[in-house]
Amino acid sequence: MLDRNQNFLRENNARYQFHPMIHPMLSQAHPPQIIVAGDGCRVTDIDGKSYIDGVGGLWNVNVGHNRPEVKQAIIAQMDQISYYSSFAGTATPPSIELSALVCGMADVEEADKIVFSANGSDAVETALKLARQYWRLAGEPGRYKFISLKNGYHGVHFGGVSVNGSPYYRGAYEPLLPGCTQIDTPWTYRNPYSQDPEELAQIIADLLDREIRHQGPQTVAAFIAEPVQGAGGVIVPPASFWPKLREVCDRYGVLLIADEVVTGFGRSGSMFGARGWGVKPDIMCLAKGISAGYVPLGATVLNRRVASAWYQGITPEGFLMHGYTATGHPLACAAALAALDIVIREDLPGNAARQGARLIEKLKPLADSSSIVGEVRGKGLMIGLDLVADKVSRASLDPSNGIAERVAAYARDEGAIVRPAGSTIILSPPLVINEAECDILASALIAAFARIEREL
Repeated sequence: MLDRNQNFLRENNARYQFHPMIHPMLSQAHPPQIIVAGDGCRVTDIDGKSYIDGVGGLWNVNVGHNRPEVKQAIIAQMDQISYYSSFAGTATPPSIELSALVCGMADVEEADKIVFSANGSDAVETALKLARQYWRLAGEPGRYKFISLKNGYHGVHFGGVSVNGSPYYRGAYEPLLPGCTQIDTPWTYRNPYSQDPEELAQIIADLLDREIRHQGPQTVAAFIAEPVQGAGGVIVPPASFWPKLREVCDRYGVLLIADEVVTGFGRSGSMFGARGWGVKPDIMCLAKGISAGYVPLGATVLNRRVASAWYQGITPEGFLMHGYTATGHPLACAAALAALDIVIREDLPGNAARQGARLIEKLKPLADSSSIVGEVRGKGLMIGLDLVADKVSRASLDPSNGIAERVAAYARDEGAIVRPAGSTIILSPPLVINEAECDILASALIAAFARIEREL
């Protein structure tokens, strides 16, 4: 029976599914690797081969695979009730408990209210809608525009794609939401302005100032950015960049939205990414690590100042005409309560900082030994290896040549799964990874690049 089931899976792999972020014909020509089991920082494929999970599912399995605490929490909740709506005057205990826990964890950010959803794209969409509604409640309905960073990634809904900073994700779905513009990103390795990080931070902050004034401050609702850009290439901003963003936004009364879908709950080495820069956003978008991927969940958090706008009296403009069937889903919230208990109890932000530093130290020599690695960069367990066609000009390697995919394939041969994303190899392992597992991951990549060098 098992063999027959395996044959069915192989024969139908990519036959009926459209897989994300790839052309369907490529999926059929190169069917996805079928992952059947996981435990801790390891996953096993259909052929029985085990790998270090260097991508943590997709930035999200922060507490590791197969945690009994999370599984038991889900089962215990199923024994009570698996689903009930958060609409029409009803709620379930896990959503109440989780709302209190997350706001408590974000007390430094003055968190006051939370809106649950099912994923990061939902969380961003919620943030954009509530930012517009906030300004209506504040008596400035003309503030509807959004500014973001080039290379930023904010999910796949129309609002998120509209503030997305990469044409790669936008082109097939235009025209998009009006009133959305992007400014250059503070990418120290690749920018036309300056190689000095602090000078670059000031230049980009000045660009934001100029863009707000160009659009008219009375028309700008919010600026949205990831504390560390993830899918855009693991771009870590200079240390002063986020504080400078906060100053510019405050100067013009513009809301600051931190897209913490990836960085939230420890991945960048602090509990929230913006906290690592000493900055308090007005709105935070959360997902991925909140439930560690066990059950899909997203959340949008408002600080006290923003949330207070809904408490100036009951008016038509104040009704929250937004929500999802999955809002406050009890199984997702139960999973999140257990996952976040692990995050706190095991200090996963601290482990991410330590193990990330170890990985970067072991991989940095590749920037000298490999002809195609231009830079190894990261913060916490968000690490990117920038692939270049020319080290002097820092020109990106053409993604269409398939070299990044070959690096990933060779790393799999060495027992590690890594993620090729354009001209970047991305590492985002579970935050529970230990030193020995980091060393295996680094060794697999070093061997993969050595193999590529022999072929070039």
